[in-house]
Amino acid sequence: MTRRPRGRRWVGAGLIGRVGLIGLGLTLLAILGLIWSVNGPGPSPADRTVFLKRGSGLAGIAATLGEAGVISSPGLFSAAARLAGAGSQLKAGEYRFARGVSLARVLADIRAGRVVRHRLSIPEGWTSGMALDALAARPELTGVAVEPPEGSLLPDTYDLQRGEARTAVVRRMREARDRLLADLWAHRQPGLPLASPAAAVTLASIVEKETGIAAERPRVAAVFINRLRAGMPLQSDPTIIYGLTRGRPLGRGIRASELAAQTPYNTYRVAGLPPTPIANPGRAALAAVLNPPATRELYFVADGTGGHVFAQTYAAHQANVARWRTLEAGRGR
Repeated sequence: MTRRPRGRRWVGAGLIGRVGLIGLGLTLLAILGLIWSVNGPGPSPADRTVFLKRGSGLAGIAATLGEAGVISSPGLFSAAARLAGAGSQLKAGEYRFARGVSLARVLADIRAGRVVRHRLSIPEGWTSGMALDALAARPELTGVAVEPPEGSLLPDTYDLQRGEARTAVVRRMREARDRLLADLWAHRQPGLPLASPAAAVTLASIVEKETGIAAERPRVAAVFINRLRAGMPLQSDPTIIYGLTRGRPLGRGIRASELAAQTPYNTYRVAGLPPTPIANPGRAALAAVLNPPATRELYFVADGTGGHVFAQTYAAHQANVARWRTLEAGRGR
């Protein structure tokens, strides 16, 4: 038997070992490069805003990100999404990515749906027409919405998404109002002179327009509840304005002739509640109407400081009115 020289076997084994180490080293370098490509800084030299359309799919999303310069390799993004099990979990919407954001962060943000949030605030006491105007002025929204019924919206701050339909935003506002009203109505004070939730909204809208001071709302609500129980007219100036302008500001005081205006909203002439709300009341006004404090007050008038002074009797009310008129005269009004 011929034996191979022991030295040659050692040289061959050493050569194979070196080749293996080089291959392993190259593999490790490739892996490290891949990890760096995914987790290292991205190519974007500045912040970028990207809109990912619904139904784009993984390939479409990757292409959009690549065209925007947020990622350098759409193929690598697609591969990383599949490896992470996120290929079918990417969410459409508007995204804002910081300068140099990593591919891994881009993927995580889209997977979590961290879209740009636009906000729209509807103040308490706005009419539905005013709310619709505000929606129409937002360029990130789409479509045309029909003006909702007066009092059907809940004043609040709402998140908007680019591409969202205006009708969808109106629907959210109405659903929020309905949920709140249902809860407050279910826990209302017994014996109220309000036949339905709709009547509560109408009265709350009057309370909302009568005072901008949160602490006064329960007291104003109690006055109107007491008047309804006594069969007295509400005599609310904001109802007259609504009958004249549908709630848009007059820009001046109410004229004597307008106090006698023949509209169904003139609560100086028409008994009980007007036919519809005169604005969209907020949470506090609705709560005040459905759980008013126990008082005997039937009157209130401005006190000259932005608030009101209340009275139980007409004589006391007349004295308060005289003081208010003196203050107004002193101011030259």
